[in-house]
Amino acid sequence: MSGNARQRASGFTLLEVLGALALFAILLVGVYSGVRTATHAVRSGEASIERVDQVRSAQQFLRRELAQARAVPLARTDKGDPIFFKGDAHELRFVAPLPGYLGRLGPQLQQLKLVSNGDGTSRLEASFALMPPDGTAPKALGDPEVLVDHVRDGSFSYRAPDTAERAGDWRGAWDDVRAMPRVVRIALQLDGTTAWPELDAPLRVDAAAVQGQPADLLQGLQRRTVQ
Repeated sequence: MSGNARQRASGFTLLEVLGALALFAILLVGVYSGVRTATHAVRSGEASIERVDQVRSAQQFLRRELAQARAVPLARTDKGDPIFFKGDAHELRFVAPLPGYLGRLGPQLQQLKLVSNGDGTSRLEASFALMPPDGTAPKALGDPEVLVDHVRDGSFSYRAPDTAERAGDWRGAWDDVRAMPRVVRIALQLDGTTAWPELDAPLRVDAAAVQGQPADLLQGLQRRTVQ
């Protein structure tokens, strides 16, 4: 057998095998990197969609509940004057019908609050309390619900009712027992790329117009006339 025939029969050399394995490894790394990038993109897209849905749902909830605020006293001052609405830059309280999905009807004490997460961000929570008809202290209905999480910065502000002379001014706190704010503004800066559209939620009730009248616990609910 000639020398060339013996060389062909000997198969691949070790160097050739190592080179092939190196090329195969580089190919696997490229494939893995591509799959990992695609998976990360899909997860990021899903997270972004969930975040947008969370923001949209929170804004719808806030608009609906603030629009249904009632001129029902949530507390009284030391002089016995009724307090219909109370708020500052990071917390507010008012009375409105409880959301139907919680299974109860009638006005309830609702609280919106920015609560620290301990990592430089906050969460916007909503809590609800049943207001007993005998005037005793409200009773909490379950744990607070998180409307929006991972808030870098946020604040509440309140627009006073207009007068004949000028438009109502914006305030960083509301402690006027004679009236309720006309509009509540909720401004948030969220962590990440999702934006929070500035929310101006109008209140439909003028507390000054109903003072001295008994609270209507069915206010806002549809009444049916018996034929």
